[in-house]
Amino acid sequence: MAQELFGSLYEEGHGVPQNYAEAMRWYRSAAEKGVADAMGCLGLMAFGGRGMPQNYVQAHMWFNLAHAREPSWGNWRDEVARKMTPEQIGEAQRLAGEWVSKHPFPESPAPGTSNPERTP
Repeated sequence: MAQELFGSLYEEGHGVPQNYAEAMRWYRSAAEKGVADAMGCLGLMAFGGRGMPQNYVQAHMWFNLAHAREPSWGNWRDEVARKMTPEQIGEAQRLAGEWVSKHPFPESPAPGTSNPERTP
């Protein structure tokens, strides 16, 4: 999906000035359409503190959403969960549920939206 591609270009600064805020904007646009890798990329940014303070709750939320669309993202969700308290995990799950209620997933993942080689 084009939005995910634009997000990665801005995140890495390929052909455009590196701009994390712009990358997140494009990833979020793709995530709203159910693109698993865009959700996972938002999780990676939150997990690594790229363009925002490191936030395990947000990372877990995005990885959990990505995992619902593409199971390979569960590895990242499990990785961040090992660094979290049960309360933080509960908060991340609550936020994921709220996100889905506002942005229901399409019936099936869009073609080419998974990248199973991304593992922690």
